[in-house]
Amino acid sequence: MAWSDPYQFVEEAHRVGKLRHNSVVNLIGYCCDGNERLLVAAFMPNDTLAKRLFHRKIQTMEWEMRLRVAFCVAQALDYCSGGGFTSYNNLSAYSVLFNEDGDACLSCFGLMKEFKDDQRTTGSVNSESLIFRFGTLLVNLLSGKQIPPSHAPEMIHCKSVVELIDPNLKGKFSAEEATIIFKLASQCLQYEDIESLNTKDLVTTFETLHTKTNVKASSYVLPEMAKRKDVSLNQLSTLGDACLKLDLKAIHKILVMAEDDKELVELSFEEWLEEVKDIQEVRKRGDQAFLEQDFETAIDCYSQLIEFRRMVYPSVYARRCLCYLFCNQPDRALKDGMVAQQLFPDWPTAFYLQSVALSKLNMITDSADTLKEATLLEATRQHQEEES
Repeated sequence: MAWSDPYQFVEEAHRVGKLRHNSVVNLIGYCCDGNERLLVAAFMPNDTLAKRLFHRKIQTMEWEMRLRVAFCVAQALDYCSGGGFTSYNNLSAYSVLFNEDGDACLSCFGLMKEFKDDQRTTGSVNSESLIFRFGTLLVNLLSGKQIPPSHAPEMIHCKSVVELIDPNLKGKFSAEEATIIFKLASQCLQYEDIESLNTKDLVTTFETLHTKTNVKASSYVLPEMAKRKDVSLNQLSTLGDACLKLDLKAIHKILVMAEDDKELVELSFEEWLEEVKDIQEVRKRGDQAFLEQDFETAIDCYSQLIEFRRMVYPSVYARRCLCYLFCNQPDRALKDGMVAQQLFPDWPTAFYLQSVALSKLNMITDSADTLKEATLLEATRQHQEEES
């Protein structure tokens, strides 16, 4: 996240951090150190709307749940608008996440904006694009297809709701409700109607439908949720158990052998050549120092990798994080864990190491919460591997 003005970044983070709504992901922390700008939000264990809607071949999202998602997003946008956030960066199916109860929540990251001075004074940032983007989201929900904003108007223009509707919903949706959503989407995507619509209008439409259908999240159970409810700290992995016990030596042994991060980074041929030519020896020295528990040398080598490479394996951050912990620098360790999470949000190791750093900083409650998040994330990955 590139913010030229650190004071503006901190100001915006404080503003967003004060928002509290059931349908908005809470911003729980930030880092502003030199050129680093990091945001930490509450963990959402049940993926994004994009993944649930576009990439689920086995289970189709039910019509009732699609209505609920749209309702939750409309409520979130209206709440944020009332709090002075009248625009949202790149609202899309990727901005909507599902919490542990299966309810849709709007990511708080889209509320963070770097305003230019003239935007603050002239108000050139407004809600018009937000309404248009919401219309695109409705088209996605109706069709079950990933339609970019630029193509959304033509997808709905001169078509009927029957032509647009997801074929997997055939015989499983209310034509009356779908027609209402179709008309609302059309209004959102017609530039002449945008100014007449606001977030309260969106909520009003869905409140009427919500009252009729009384949709609850329990009407659509996400496949992983039942398994996750059984996950407890008694089922910790070897790494999880070591982190719970703050056993740095045990964590070290695990990270020396671990290779679970390589699937997360795909290098182009040119990048691979660059790594072989310029950086492979630095990585080897760092790994050798890490193996021999020469943590200061390892920190120096890994720092060179991070400084000069465009893409770094998450294990580099993980190992440097542990080195900092051995060197009694938990604040720097936490920062590395946060960077790893930002770059690779589905990697449990980043959360596990954060939990250790937080505990070393005497943030016991946050440490326990992060450990639980890591456990849930690891259970999800294991379940996905079993399915594939």
